Amino acid sequence: MSKPILFLLICLLAPFTLLWGQTGIPTPGMSSCDNLVTQFLAKHNIPGATFAMAKNGKLVYMRAFGEADLSGSETTQPHHLFRIASVSKPITSIGIMQLVEDGQLSLSDKVFGPGSLLGNHPVLGAVTVSDQRIYDITVQHLLEHSAGWDRDVSCVPNPTSPYPWFAGHCDPIGFPLHVTQTLGVSNPVTKENLIQFLMQKGLVFAPGTNYAYSNIGYLVLGEVVEAVTGKTYEEYMTEDVLAPLGICDMHIGKNRYEDKQEREAEYHGNGYTAPSIYGTGLSVPWEYGGWNLEAMDAHGGWIATSRDLVRLLVAVDGFSTKPDILSSGSINTMVAPSANAANYAKGWQVNAFNNWWHTGALDGTASIWARTGSGYTWAIILNKRVIDNTSNTFWGDFDALPWSCISQSTGWPTFDLLDFPSLNSSDISFSVVNDSSLTISWQAGNGSSRILVVREGSPVDAFPLDGSNYQANPVFGLGNDLGNGNFVVMNGATQSTLVTGLDASKTYHFRLFDYNQSANTGNHALYHLCESPTASATTASVGLETSLEELGVQVFPNPTNGLLRITWNQPGQLSRVELRNAQGQVIRRVNAEGMEAALDLAELPDQVYLLTAFGPKGYLGSQRIVKKGE
Repeated sequence: MSKPILFLLICLLAPFTLLWGQTGIPTPGMSSCDNLVTQFLAKHNIPGATFAMAKNGKLVYMRAFGEADLSGSETTQPHHLFRIASVSKPITSIGIMQLVEDGQLSLSDKVFGPGSLLGNHPVLGAVTVSDQRIYDITVQHLLEHSAGWDRDVSCVPNPTSPYPWFAGHCDPIGFPLHVTQTLGVSNPVTKENLIQFLMQKGLVFAPGTNYAYSNIGYLVLGEVVEAVTGKTYEEYMTEDVLAPLGICDMHIGKNRYEDKQEREAEYHGNGYTAPSIYGTGLSVPWEYGGWNLEAMDAHGGWIATSRDLVRLLVAVDGFSTKPDILSSGSINTMVAPSANAANYAKGWQVNAFNNWWHTGALDGTASIWARTGSGYTWAIILNKRVIDNTSNTFWGDFDALPWSCISQSTGWPTFDLLDFPSLNSSDISFSVVNDSSLTISWQAGNGSSRILVVREGSPVDAFPLDGSNYQANPVFGLGNDLGNGNFVVMNGATQSTLVTGLDASKTYHFRLFDYNQSANTGNHALYHLCESPTASATTASVGLETSLEELGVQVFPNPTNGLLRITWNQPGQLSRVELRNAQGQVIRRVNAEGMEAALDLAELPDQVYLLTAFGPKGYLGSQRIVKKGE
């Protein structure tokens, strides 16, 4: 048995105590929500959760509860990412509607067959089908679950070893080894394999004539996105839908425990096991290798923070409180009830009260994402799914939770916890001052301030918490410790800083986090954690590995008693040149134009300085300069 699997099983069997403590920024007037969530988690024995709620476009509640890991040693924070399962479907719908609005797609476009959207697909375009009705499936049919597949009508032998409990069903995500064996392909199953399996099985009803919830239909929509955009589904969604909103804490999840995303929670199953999707013959927990999450992208593969889910939803909610990324016409089309299901639209459950929502569930997670006609928006994600086949109280309680929170709240704040930076700083560079000091520079992001965190020997692995302010000290080890030896050495709006107290024999790892703090945030510091830049350095080598001479940059005379001239080979090679003193302070700076520049050192004290050159993409190299009088 491999070590990761052994470790996983030990974690699953290890006893732990559920405490359901709360983290995040307390919200005045909403303390009842904390109590309601704690009671809900205790009733259903759920280890951890995150809950974000907006009112009129402003995020006013952002809290986390319980434990985020299997061993019960890591407290859940609002910054933890969770699998969201079928809440992925409305996310896919948003991406499809954006393509429709941009004219790259039509809801009436045929999906399969010659001349269709997937007609030239390398796998699906070559599938031979016996049911010709498949060629009538449109984008709209897929969005509305009316393509003709019905997972409740059996399409597999009875029993289907090793999945006897799926013998009465036809959703191939639940029997991946049977799919690969039937098709004669290798493990693990791919999303194309899953689609091909159902294409060859044929349809249960003619497209557009009925409603039957279909995971595979949304997998097909992911393939449509890829065919139309030339990008992978995840690339298109992250680059064209999420990134413009400043969202970077959403990803397609991974199957294996050891491959989880940074800050991703860990998932508690219900003791069910299945054969590994990798065909190893091992029996593994459903939540870690029984499902192929990586082949679920467009129908159930996303992981996210609850805050980023709310940030996305208020951008398509149809209200004027925040700008929408879709037109009102596209939004109305997206949430209009389908002809075959009065309470399902295109990726959204809907009702007569103008509420839109979707739920998600897989072993190890359950989720709700909702927008109400009265202006509320929320996302709640759990790291355990409750299987309640008798009383069915879990989903009723889960659905009622945010409504009870609203009704019991006594006041609503005016701040907006969505007002965190959308862009972190970048391009960290270093200059050696001496054996115990470094000057660190960067390109500022769009936060009002930022903190620089340093850790000795290993990458920074602790994160600032929203609502917390940190004391920095440029002497390594004297500022606030975020935990595990991650020290804050700078806190401010600057673009460079001096760090001292270092050891030339050791390597130090650096990470920057932008944050906003203003009246609009309730004077809470709100940090941008994802895509935070990292770098490592030692005082023995930084800035000396690449000399200016090696870059074709000439500096003369050196030593100098006054004017220092700098020349280089071609225009645009350098963007600026900086001179620092022994304390790391920038005392001369000149923008580099053309192919030469000059610095006047005549009034400076006689000593050794460091000249650093920067190009359009950041740090290039450094050279020591001696200032010596006549």
